[in-house]
Amino acid sequence: MTKEKMIEIKVPGMEQPYRITSLVLDYNGTVACDGRLLPAAAERIKMLTNLIPVYILTADTYGTVRQQCEGLGAEIKTFAHAGAAVCKEEIVRSLGKGVCAVGNGLNDIQMMDAADLAICVIEKEGACAKLLVHADVVVTAPEDALDLLINTDRLRATLRN
Repeated sequence: MTKEKMIEIKVPGMEQPYRITSLVLDYNGTVACDGRLLPAAAERIKMLTNLIPVYILTADTYGTVRQQCEGLGAEIKTFAHAGAAVCKEEIVRSLGKGVCAVGNGLNDIQMMDAADLAICVIEKEGACAKLLVHADVVVTAPEDALDLLINTDRLRATLRN
């Protein structure tokens, strides 16, 4: 019997801990800028793939995601530009409980709402203001979002009641 991979985050004041079993990342604007994967994000994605399954979701506007993410160990899921929000939500829902979603755009709102833990990244491409109210945590760099799952004490401090 194999043990499910999981990151458990016990937050003071919450009855149940977060049990993160998969990570879903928007690509452009979140872990990439202008179609190029940010080096600090790449390093952390590689680390996290050893802990839980990681999925990178994108309409691949620049056509670079597969080349840029080669060797990370993350599963890449692409879809058409039209209906991206619905596609992202369906992917998150298909993963079941324990999903952490990280994004920055308007088309990430439904994905964030479907996730158990939602993190908004405000990077060089900015973030959709409407997304902010759908996030549990807001950070200013993708490495900060990913570090919350690597060093869970940071998340405990941010979400404690």
